[in-house]
Amino acid sequence: MKEHSSEYLDSLKAIIERHDEEEARKAIADLHPADIAELYQDLDLEEAEFLYRLLDDETAADVLMELDEDDRHKLLSAMSTEDIARQVVHLDTDDAVDIIQELDEEDRDEILAHIDDVEQAGDIIDLLKYDEDTAGGLMGTEMIVVNENWSMPQCIQEMRRQAENLDDIYYVYVVDNDYRLLGVLPLKKMLTHPSVSKIKHVMETDPVAVKTDTPIDDLTLDFEKYDLVAMPVVDSIGRLVGQITVDDVMDEAREQSERDYQLASGLSGDVESDDTLFTQTKARLPWLLIGILGGIGNSLILGNFEGAFAVNPAMALFIPLIGGTGGNVGIQSSAIIVQGLANGSLDVKSSAKQIFKELGVGLLNASIISLLVFVYNVFALGPTQVTTIAVSLSLFAVVVFASVFGTFVPLTLEKFKIDPALATGPFISITNDIIGMVIYMLISSSLLAAFGTVA
Repeated sequence: MKEHSSEYLDSLKAIIERHDEEEARKAIADLHPADIAELYQDLDLEEAEFLYRLLDDETAADVLMELDEDDRHKLLSAMSTEDIARQVVHLDTDDAVDIIQELDEEDRDEILAHIDDVEQAGDIIDLLKYDEDTAGGLMGTEMIVVNENWSMPQCIQEMRRQAENLDDIYYVYVVDNDYRLLGVLPLKKMLTHPSVSKIKHVMETDPVAVKTDTPIDDLTLDFEKYDLVAMPVVDSIGRLVGQITVDDVMDEAREQSERDYQLASGLSGDVESDDTLFTQTKARLPWLLIGILGGIGNSLILGNFEGAFAVNPAMALFIPLIGGTGGNVGIQSSAIIVQGLANGSLDVKSSAKQIFKELGVGLLNASIISLLVFVYNVFALGPTQVTTIAVSLSLFAVVVFASVFGTFVPLTLEKFKIDPALATGPFISITNDIIGMVIYMLISSSLLAAFGTVA
């Protein structure tokens, strides 16, 4: 994307203010649709509408798809259903479905009624039936399809006809008479076997395909695993119904990554830096309130051990160390699990194996950390102080617990079909902080009761 200078923006806004359509067209004539969409972030709705009306339908459709979701919603709200329909016809079916899904039921029906191409309208209606988080909801119907029994000359002639309506060609799919997917025809075979009697003799069989109900997360892993640029989609009996392209999958992967990051950061909703105060507050506040409850819980726990603090005030110095270490270890463990689940390197079926592995890592880390803190406290407090022993024992127990807990929680969430990224943020920190305090207080008070302040 091009960077728009402040001088350019000021000039463009002045042109819009004068309603100089000719100058405005010249100002954006050389811009890519993505660059035009980026301009809308610096324009108010009235200015954006003025600029949008100057675009031809094809460019307007491309700009519509490039817009931020909130900006697109505002623009769509200001447009008539007839205007929207006029631009939707220039989009691939998967993009058209994305636009129409953002509108209410009544507007959807009106837009579809305004589409003159009955076949395209029918394809859009069919795609709207699929869950948007599945392969069916993400696929498009634009692709080149040939029959296994065609000769190469007949195949080439048909490909030319179908290609007239396509922007990009990724693969040529081969089907039987019942439209079941059989294979893929490599372009190289077209050049090296120009006179072959039938396509089925040169096609590559058993292509990687997905069913319409395949979750998007699984799609992303397949594209990465097989280095694909497009993937055919079939129905329950193997008939070819569409294809998914890598750009659509990458968009979904990016959105999922952003959602996971926000969950891990303690945001309960999808927010952007330019969202309203109310929207940002609503997304941030829930976990902050839960954090406050966790803090109050900690204070109640510590309040039950006032006597221990009175006898040995040095115990209070290590409360942040215990809580912070437990939270950090838990987040590390859960982050590794969430990453493994996301990239397919970890299967929830191997939960027990992973928990035992993390237990080993936790024991090793706990031994090193507790030993280092013990050596420090020997010099700082003395080797016979109960706090010296209590802190090291507590750290050992907290690190082991946090390691196992940080592994167990995301695996459990994944098993119950809940986003495991939820486990990498405040949930782990708050829980480990509370459990860590309980462990520290119980060990310290037990040692104090047994030995006093000196062991």
